Amino acid sequence: MIRHAALPVAALALLAGCNKSGEINIERGVGITAVRSACPVVAVPAGTGDITVFDPPASRDANAIDVTAAISNVRSTCDDTGAEVVTNVTFDVRARRARAEGPREVVLPYFITIVRGGNAVVAKRVGRVAIQFEAGQAIASVSGQASANVSRAAATLPEEVRKKLTRKRKAGDEDAAVDPLTAPDVRQAVLSATFEALVGFQLTNDQLKYNAQR
Repeated sequence: MIRHAALPVAALALLAGCNKSGEINIERGVGITAVRSACPVVAVPAGTGDITVFDPPASRDANAIDVTAAISNVRSTCDDTGAEVVTNVTFDVRARRARAEGPREVVLPYFITIVRGGNAVVAKRVGRVAIQFEAGQAIASVSGQASANVSRAAATLPEEVRKKLTRKRKAGDEDAAVDPLTAPDVRQAVLSATFEALVGFQLTNDQLKYNAQR
């Protein structure tokens, strides 16, 4: 797997749920709590979850579609107990070919990219999955996996920001109903400490355009 630069994508990781290691309760008004974790959000960026291969490659005619495939069942486990937050991602690739005569192997590229603050790509790795079709078989699937490391220090909020987010407020206080994330400095600190691990097919510009226009 190799590291590359990449284009930005956006999201924000503030999730409701139960506390785990590395998580803090964020007080968002009286009686409203959110949970923030050092573990990155895992998702498939829009437009990269499926791929279409044409034969011949330059054609976009429906009769020229050779192979289609889609990513599904994206799952992740996260270990945030060390200096590096390690996220392991698994997913399924289900593919269909237009011509089923004879056995065939189809190799498709995929990526995992780490995004910080919703728009800054800090790392990208590219891998490949090999899908095996038996003779007469039109549909086949395979499992893929990828991993991502994020510095725990970078994913940890500064102490002064943590205090602002977790400060107890009572009904009747002047700022009781004010979301602390509306403060620009707090919002920026949360964004800077927020990471995403995004998985999708490594598409060419033409393939991205096809996905966007179909």
